[in-house]
Parts: sequence; structure tokens; C-alpha cells
Amino acid sequence: MTTTGKLRVACVGAGYFSRFQYESWARMERVALVGACNRTLSKAQATGLPAYDDLPRMLQEVRPDVLDVILPPEAQAAAIDAAIAAGVATVICQKPFGTDLEEARRITSDAAAAGTRIVIHENFRFQPWYRAIKQALDAGAVGMLQQATFRFRPGDGWGPDAYLDRQPYFRTMERFLVHETAVHWIDTFRYLMGAPRSVYADLRRVNPAIAGEDAGYVLFDHATGVRALFDGNRCLDHSAENRRRTMGEGLFEGTEGTLVLSGDGSVRLRRFGTVEETEILPPDTWEGFGGDCVHALQMHVVSGLLDGTIIENTAEAYLPVIEIEEAVYRSAAERRKIDLETT
Repeated sequence: MTTTGKLRVACVGAGYFSRFQYESWARMERVALVGACNRTLSKAQATGLPAYDDLPRMLQEVRPDVLDVILPPEAQAAAIDAAIAAGVATVICQKPFGTDLEEARRITSDAAAAGTRIVIHENFRFQPWYRAIKQALDAGAVGMLQQATFRFRPGDGWGPDAYLDRQPYFRTMERFLVHETAVHWIDTFRYLMGAPRSVYADLRRVNPAIAGEDAGYVLFDHATGVRALFDGNRCLDHSAENRRRTMGEGLFEGTEGTLVLSGDGSVRLRRFGTVEETEILPPDTWEGFGGDCVHALQMHVVSGLLDGTIIENTAEAYLPVIEIEEAVYRSAAERRKIDLETT
């Protein structure tokens, strides 16, 4: 740490999504941004931080407490290996974590052996609507929860030029909808309803211009008895001025009521047998990504490192998410339900 007691944070990656990380770190009084690295030096220079195109050199020169890895899956392992070799105490890694389960397990094991903590930047569970839903569910607002549904409808995936203007590597991902996107809800459903005990998936490709699946159903049976459905189609939209705010709509249905998540980020409660709804979270007004969930996650990590609070999404805690993702693809390939308790 600096003499002021601030966490020294360096970042590797300066692509499309990184703007949200850099902006969030810059807002934190207890953080000092000390460097940015990118294979295209001009992009690192555009952050206004000391810029590098050589990660080991940056780590040696700026000596960060935290390295924020803002890279696609195929580049993450090498960056984390460099951080481990440089003795970086904490790495935050963008999700999806690694290219597959085997690589994620290897990285996690190597980091643990070296004393490096890895935290996965899985920010959807930190979106304010899911925090509000979790609080309401825990308070018994809907009675006994029986079913949950999220209809993923970003409306950004149709046509021959899909994703070219934002994240063109989406187009060549052989595993797309689940590995890149639905993994958010695998983690969020675990956060809200506990670990699933089985999964069934039916996946398909709608847009022929991309390599991977972009639509499908994933059904989770949770140990609590709840059934949760992720119903995704990137080529369809939902009712929202900003379709990237929630990326869809959700229902959480119980014996005494239903929670409704709308595309504006609001959450409403309707009591069983009534038509009136009570707003428990107003519409979101944050103009950046996902209700400022990037900042919420990063503040959560800073609190964990400086105040000793529990960090929710360490690599060890996140590995089951990747295991479930693998089971989703296996289910789709074998066209059968997969028992997670025996895999």
C-alpha cells in the first residue's frame, strides 16, 4: 500500500468494458490507480494512467496490491500467472473465469499455493435489484418461493453485423450464450436460491452469422425445492428504454406473493390473490452499466481487503459456477437432465 494507506490498483486490459472498471476505481478514496497495461499501448495511454504494453514490466515497476484483469477468457491465465510470479497479493479476474473448468481449477490451485487471492469480477449479483430481491426473499415477502424465471432479451444479437460495434469477439465464441452471458444468472440464482442439484438445457443458434449458441432454456432444480428457468434469446428484446440495464425481466413466485423485476430496474411485490403492487425498489437512474454494479463489486472487494469483511466471490467459491456451466453444455449435448450432486 501507499504511505496514505490506499490500495495500489493496476489494470490489464483496456477494451470495451474496461471503461466501467477504470471509472469506478477512480471514484474510490481508498484506492490509488497506479498503472494500465494493454497490448495496444495507445489504449492504455488513453486511460491517463502510467501506460504499459508489457505486463511483467508494469507489475515490477508499479508494485500493485491488486491487479484487475479486464481481459477475455483466453488471455486471463497468462495475466494471472504473471501476477502470481510477481507476488501480487490480490487479483480480480473478469468473468468468464478462464477458458474451461480445467484451466480455472489450475489457476485457482496455483494462486492458492503462492498465497495470491483471486476474486472473480462477477457483478450481476451486486446489481441493486438482485440485492433488493435477496432481501425480500430472505424476509419471507413471497412466502415459500416455488419458481423463478428470468427472460433474457437484450435485443442486440440479430443481423450479419451483430456485436461488431461493441464486442466483436462474441461472434467467434463457440460457447456463447451460456459461457459469456447466462453464467451471470447461474451465479445470481445460486446467490438468491442456493446451489442447484440438477440442470436441464436446450440450446440453439438463431443468428447464423455467429459461431455459438445465442438462445435457449436452462432449467435448474434447487435443493430448496425451487425451480428456476433462464429463458434466453439475444435476438429478442424487452420493454425498456435501456435494454442493457437489466437485459430482461424476472419473476420470483411464492405461496404468498410474486416479485416482479422490470426492465427499468424496479422491483415490485404483488401479494397472492391481489392485483395491487407495492414498489420495493424504484426504477434505476444510473446511466452507466447495470445499476453501478461494477462499483458495488469493487467496493465490496476493497472492504474485504481493508476492513476484513467476507468477500463473496473468490475463485474457490466461483468454481461451482463453472462446474454448473459445464453441466449445462453437457445436458444440451446429451439432451437429458444432469444430476449435479453426482457429477
